[in-house]
Amino acid sequence: MRQPSPSMFALAMLAAGTLAVGGIAYGDEKEKNGKAEMAAAAKVTIDQAVKTASEKVSGKVIEAELEKKHNKLVWEVEVVTAESKVVEVHIDADTGDVIDVEEEKAKPKKSPKMR
Repeated sequence: MRQPSPSMFALAMLAAGTLAVGGIAYGDEKEKNGKAEMAAAAKVTIDQAVKTASEKVSGKVIEAELEKKHNKLVWEVEVVTAESKVVEVHIDADTGDVIDVEEEKAKPKKSPKMR
């Protein structure tokens, strides 16, 4: 089976009303402005954060997002390891220091309804 191309994925995202750019999804104008303000305030770029995360955890980066946690700007970079575990690397968006590394907890599977 053929994998969908990135451009097909982008078109599907546009059709759904969401534009994904650099790992950030913009749905409405207010959210877009908030993300733009955070990005302007971050001294560490997304490329630098991904590089730092890749040096800390071996694997494939699947997502990078700028968030505000505890009144601090933090890059949250998700990496899939060779063991198929998803690891989040939190990087200070001001200094570039790794704050912590944590394995993403598996979500419990829903059991089928019993009748």
